Amino acid sequence: MKIIVSLAVIVLFIMTSGCKHVIKYDCTGITPTYTQNIKPILDATCARSGCHSGNDPEGDLNLSDYADAAAASKKKSFMGSIQHIPGYEKMPKDADRLSDPQIHLLFCWIENGSPE
Repeated sequence: MKIIVSLAVIVLFIMTSGCKHVIKYDCTGITPTYTQNIKPILDATCARSGCHSGNDPEGDLNLSDYADAAAASKKKSFMGSIQHIPGYEKMPKDADRLSDPQIHLLFCWIENGSPE
C-alpha cells in the first residue's frame, strides 16, 4: 500500500512540476498602451496575412484590432506562445522569437490591464 501511495505522489509531482509558467517581467514604470506600443508589434509580427490578421478564413485568432487583441491577451496561451514556453505553440509561427524588449512590453501591457 505504501508503494502505491508513494508512486501516486511521484506521478503527481511529475505532472505538476511540468507546469507551463509564463516568465514574469518587472513592469515598474512601464505602462505601454495598445495604440502606441503594442499595435506596431502585433502588426509587424502577428496580424499579417496568413496569420492573425482577421482576414484569414482559417485563422481563429484576430490580433489586428484592439478589442480582439485585448481579449486574446487574457488567455494564458498568449504569453506562453510568445515566450516560446514548452507546451505552448511557438509564435510567431515559422519565425524567430520576438525580441526581449517586445516581449517585455507585451507582458507589461497585459499586467496593466491591456489599456488602449
